[in-house]
Amino acid sequence: MIIVHHLNNSRSQRILWMLEEIGVEYEVKHYQRDKETQLAPKELFEVHRLGKSPVISDGDITVAESGAIIEYLAQIYGKDLLPRKGSKAFREYIYWLHFSEGSLMPQLLLKLIFDKIKTAPMPFFIKPIAKGIANKVLNGYVLPNVKNNMDFVEKHLSENTWFAGDKMTGSDIQMSFPLEASMARAKMDDYPYTKAFVEKIHARDAYKKALEIGGPYDYA
Repeated sequence: MIIVHHLNNSRSQRILWMLEEIGVEYEVKHYQRDKETQLAPKELFEVHRLGKSPVISDGDITVAESGAIIEYLAQIYGKDLLPRKGSKAFREYIYWLHFSEGSLMPQLLLKLIFDKIKTAPMPFFIKPIAKGIANKVLNGYVLPNVKNNMDFVEKHLSENTWFAGDKMTGSDIQMSFPLEASMARAKMDDYPYTKAFVEKIHARDAYKKALEIGGPYDYA
C-alpha cells in the first residue's frame, strides 16, 4: 500500500488529491509544522534525509519531490492522467510539470521572503534600510517576474481547458499549489482564467475528499 508522509498545509496536499483522482488505496501519516518556525518536524528526516514533504512509500520504493511523485503515480497507477508519449499534450504535460517548481514557485517564494523582511521585528534604525533593500529587490526583480509568469499562465488557460489541452493530467495537479498560493495572497482580478481554473479544481469531488483526509489547508 502507498503511504503518504503528509505535512500539514503543504505541497503534499496535491498528492492526496491525485491519489483520490486515480482511486488508489493509500495510507496517510500526518506530520505537523513547528508552530513557531513553521518548519517540518525532525521525524520527517527519518523518512527522507532532507526532512521535507511530500514523500511517498510504495513497498520498498520511496519517492520524494512533488513532480517526481506525480510522474511515478501517473506511470504506475494513473495512466488516465498521463498523455500519450510523443503527443503535443505530453510535451505540454512535461513542460507545466516542471514550470510549477522550476519557474513559478521560486519567484513566489522570493516574494514571500522579502514581504516578511519588511514586517519582521528589528531595531528601528535598521528597519528603513531593510525595507528599502526589500522593496528594491521586489520592484526590480521579483514582482516583474511574478507578473510575467502569471500573465503567461493566464494566456495559456485562456486558450486551453487544462494545462495539457482538453484533458486533465498530472500537470494540473502539479500547478495547483502555486496558483492556490497566488490566489490566497493576492487579488486575481487580472487573471480570470487562472481564478476559474482554481475554482474548478476546488469543486472536484476528489479534491474535496483529499481535503477531508489531509486536514486544514490555507489555500483552499
